[in-house]
Amino acid sequence: MPETTAPGPRAPDTGDSRAPAAPETPGPPTALQVLRALDSGPRGLTDTEAERRLARHGENLLPARRPVPWSRRFLRSLRDPFTAVLLCLGLVSVVVAAWGTGGVILFLVVVSCLLRSSGEHRADRSMAALRESVASTATVLRRPAPGAPAARPREMPATELVPGDVIRLGPGDLVPADVRLLRAAGLRVHEAALTGESAPVEKHPHDGPATPGGPGPAAEPHLCFLGSSVAYGSATAVVVATGVRTRFASAHRPAGPRGESAFDQAVHGISWTLIRFMLLTPPLVLMAGAALHGKGLETLPFAVAVAVGLTPEMLPVVVTTVLARGAARLARAHKVIVTRLPALHDLGAVDVLCLDKTGTLTQDRPVVARSVDAHGRDDPEVLRWAAANAWWTLQLAELPTPDALDEALLDRTGEDELPDCDGVTALPFDPVRRLSTAVVRRPGRLGTHTLVVKGAVENVLERSALDDAERRRLLALAEREADTGARLLAVAVAERPARDRAYTPADERGLDFLGFVVLYDALTPTAAGALDSLADRGVSVRVLTGDHPGTAVHTCRELGLAPGRVLTAEDVDRLDDTALAEAARDTVVFARCAPEHKARIVAALRAEGHVTGFLGDGVNDVPALRAADVGLCPKGAVAVVRDTADVVLAEKDLTAVNHAIAVGRHSGGNIATYLHITLSSNLGNVIAMLAAALLLPFLPMLPAQVLAQNLCFDAAQLAFAHDRPAPAALKAPTRLRPRGFLRFISGFGLLNAVADLATFGVLLATTRTSADVEGSFHAGWFTENLLTQALVMVLLRSTRGGGTPGPIRYAAGALAAIGVLLPLSPLGPTLDMAPLPPLYYGLLAAVLALYAVALRVARARYDRRLDAPGDTRTP
Repeated sequence: MPETTAPGPRAPDTGDSRAPAAPETPGPPTALQVLRALDSGPRGLTDTEAERRLARHGENLLPARRPVPWSRRFLRSLRDPFTAVLLCLGLVSVVVAAWGTGGVILFLVVVSCLLRSSGEHRADRSMAALRESVASTATVLRRPAPGAPAARPREMPATELVPGDVIRLGPGDLVPADVRLLRAAGLRVHEAALTGESAPVEKHPHDGPATPGGPGPAAEPHLCFLGSSVAYGSATAVVVATGVRTRFASAHRPAGPRGESAFDQAVHGISWTLIRFMLLTPPLVLMAGAALHGKGLETLPFAVAVAVGLTPEMLPVVVTTVLARGAARLARAHKVIVTRLPALHDLGAVDVLCLDKTGTLTQDRPVVARSVDAHGRDDPEVLRWAAANAWWTLQLAELPTPDALDEALLDRTGEDELPDCDGVTALPFDPVRRLSTAVVRRPGRLGTHTLVVKGAVENVLERSALDDAERRRLLALAEREADTGARLLAVAVAERPARDRAYTPADERGLDFLGFVVLYDALTPTAAGALDSLADRGVSVRVLTGDHPGTAVHTCRELGLAPGRVLTAEDVDRLDDTALAEAARDTVVFARCAPEHKARIVAALRAEGHVTGFLGDGVNDVPALRAADVGLCPKGAVAVVRDTADVVLAEKDLTAVNHAIAVGRHSGGNIATYLHITLSSNLGNVIAMLAAALLLPFLPMLPAQVLAQNLCFDAAQLAFAHDRPAPAALKAPTRLRPRGFLRFISGFGLLNAVADLATFGVLLATTRTSADVEGSFHAGWFTENLLTQALVMVLLRSTRGGGTPGPIRYAAGALAAIGVLLPLSPLGPTLDMAPLPPLYYGLLAAVLALYAVALRVARARYDRRLDAPGDTRTP
C-alpha cells in the first residue's frame, strides 16, 4: 500500500550559512557537492576542525526555556488578577492608616507569591532533570589530524556535532541533526515527530532531480531530520545543519503569545466582578455616612474594611495551595509533572481531549489480521509464505533485526508452521524496489529454486504474470482493504532453474501472485478502558491524525469509539472558522492532518465553548499544544514539545491522562467550592453591614472587629485546600463560569443577608437596655457572622454523593467556637465587645435553625437544576 505523509516544512539548507553555497542545479545538490560545500569528505572532519566549527556554530542544542530567576518569578506572580486586587486593597488600607488590615493583606499576598513561585521552581527542576535523562549520543567519524589514513568511529555527545561531521546511523538511533545520506542499506525512518505519519519513511541516497509532489519526506528521500529515528536499516550521512538551523527548530517556532486558558478567562471574569463590587461599596458607605450621620472621611476606614470584607483575602493562598497539592500528588503517585500550576484547574475543566492515534490508541506496531488469496478469500498459505520470506531474508541477508512488518509476520507464524524448505540466498528490502525476495530450495524439487517475494502491492503486481484487467481488479481489492485502515503486503512466488550465479532484481519477473497479508496497528492495551473512563467523566475524544482515514476509523471502531463522519485536511481547508467550529462539534476523526490543521481544529473547539486538552509528542504537535487550554505530552517527547506542554506524563498513556484529569477536577472542585461559599457569605455580610450602617447611629462593626472576623474566617478557609470531594463531584468538568458564579453568590448572598438582618432585629430587641449598646451590638454581630459562616461552610458544600469531609467539619466547628467564646473572653473588651444577654443566644439559635433549613432547601433545589439534562454549570 502506498505510504502517505502529511505535508512537511521546507527542507533545511544543505550547508551552514557561513559555508560557500553549492552550485545551482535543476534538482538538489549531489552528495559530492554537499561535501564540498561543507568543506568535508567521506572520512569526516579532523578533531581540530571540529573544535573550530563548534566554537563558531555553538553546541547542537535546540532553544530551551531559560531558567527564570526567583525575583522575576515572584514579580510575575503579582500579575495574577486575584493577587493584584488584594495588593491594591492592602495599599489602600495602608494609605488610610488601617495598619492591621493592610499588614495582614500584604502578608497574604507575599505568602501566595512564594507558594506559586516555589511550585513553578520545583516543576522547572523536574523538567531540567528530565532533559538530562534523555540526552543522546552519536557515532561520528573523526580523524586526529589531516594526514591520518582513516577516520575512527567514536561515540560522542550529540551536542558536539557540527556541520560537515560524518555520522553512522543504525536501528533505534535518534537522528541527532539534519543530515544528507551518503550511503544507506534498507533504511526506514520514523518521522512521526515531524509529520504525524505513523509508518516509517523510506530513505536512500538520491542524486537525481527532486521528486515531484511538493515538499515533504516523499520528495526528500536523501535527507533525514533531527527529531526522527531509525526504524531499521543503516546509513552513513553528513551533518548539514545543527541546533537552531535545523528544520526541527525553525519550522515550528511559536507564533506570538499563547492565548488565555479556561482558568485565565474565569479568573479575569470573577476578578472584574469583585472589582466592580469593591469600587461601588466604599463610595456608598461614604455617601451614606455623610448624608445620614454627618460623617464623611471619618467613615473611610470602615468603608475600606467593608471592601476588604467582600474580598476573599485567602483566595490566592487557597488557590495556590490547592493547585500545588494536586501537582505534588500527581508527581508522587503518577510521575506527572505540572509545569504551569493553573493548568491543573484547566485539566479538571477539560471536556474535549484531542489526541493523535499513533502511540496513544495504537502502539505503532502492526499485527497480522488475516491473509487472503487473489479473490479475497481467507488463505493461511499466503501468510506462511510471507513468513518464510521474512525468516530467510533475516537469516541470509544477515540483517541485525527484523523490520516491524517482518516481526509481525514471524510473531503470528510459529517456526513449525513455515513451509518446509532450505534457504539459498536473499535480496533484502530495497526502498526503490519496495520488496524483498528469499530464494529457497524445497524438498522433492531437485534442480529448482523457489523465489518468495513480498512487498508493496503495486510493486509485486507489476512483477506478476497478470493481464491488465486482473491487475486492476487486484488493485481495487487492495484499495478496498486499505479503506478499512489496513496495511497490505502482497505475496508472490516463482519457480526458477537452480543455478550457482547470484540472483538479481531482474529475476523478480513473471511471478505467480498468491495473495495479500492484511495487517493493522496493534491497539494500546489500556486504550479502551481509558476511553470508557474518560466518557464516564464527561470527556469526549477527538482523533487528529496524519494517517489514512480508514486506518483511524478502524482503530476507533476496534476501541468502541464511534467515528461517525470523517473530515480530512482537504475538508478542513474548505471550511472557514465558523463552519469548522460547527463541524468540530460532532466530528470525532480528522485525518491527513498537518500541524496547522490540528491547531485550527483545537481553536475551533475552543470557539464552541469547549475546554480543550491536546496530547502530542512530536514537533508537528507544537501549534496545537499552544492552541489548547492545556497541552499534555509524554516525557519521551521531543524537547521543544516538553517545553511547550503544561503537563508532562510518565508515558503516552490515556490512563495517565485520566488520572491527571481526576486530580485536576479534585483541585478545580475545591477552588470552585471555596469561591462559591466564601464570596456568597462575604456578599451577604457586606449587604447587611451596608443596611445597618444606614439605619444605625453608630458603625455596625469597627474596622478592628472586621479584621478579626476576616482573620478567623480566612484561617478556617484553609480547610478547603484539604477537602475531599465526593466521587459524584468528579464526574463532570469543574469549570468556573462567571455568569453562573454570579448567580450563585447573589442568590445565597441575599439569603445570608436576610439571616444577618434578622439577627440585626434580634440585637436591637435584646441589647436596647444594655449598658453598652454599641459593644453588645458589635459582640452579637461578630458571633452571628462567624456562626453563619460556619453553617455556610458545612451546608453550601455540595453533598451529592457523600457527606461533609473531616477538614471542613473541624474547621467549621473551630470557627463556631471562636464566634461564641471570643466576645466572652478577655479579648472581648480589647476589641470593644460587651457581654450579651442570655435571651440573645436563644433567639440567635432560632434564627440560625431557620437559616440552616433555608440553606438546605436552596442547596437541594440548586443541585436538582444542575442535574437537569443539558445543564453544564459547575456547582
